[in-house]
Amino acid sequence: MRAGTIMEHFSELDDPRAHILKNRHKLMDMIVIAICGVICGADDWVGITDFGKAKMEWLSSFLELPNGIPSHDTFSRVFALINPKKFQECFVSWIQSVAKISEGEIVPIDGKTLRRSHDLRSNTAAIHMVSAWADGCRLVLKASENR
Repeated sequence: MRAGTIMEHFSELDDPRAHILKNRHKLMDMIVIAICGVICGADDWVGITDFGKAKMEWLSSFLELPNGIPSHDTFSRVFALINPKKFQECFVSWIQSVAKISEGEIVPIDGKTLRRSHDLRSNTAAIHMVSAWADGCRLVLKASENR
């Protein structure tokens, strides 16, 4: 059994800009960036845009991004037009598929800032590390970042 991708579950969501002939950004790209941004701690459209810009290389490995990352104003305008009930249905469907594949397992997440990993002379911030593991899925995710 596998969990469906965000894109599979949101494929039923109508683009509210369908009547506009030329859209600079694909709706599915915007949805994926927004969901990933919120999962990573973004709590507003500016934060989601900043997340998208910071993770552009990774996002472009599976999204089209024909005109790069949308502005915070574009995110705000497009999401204001989306049917919230249909968005909720798609989101719940995706989350339920993830819950089925993990059999409801709790995924522990741990975060640390490495002491003395900063360097004031070169203006390098401390290293922040996050780990998540799902034993039942044999999956370990690790990420680290210097800001």
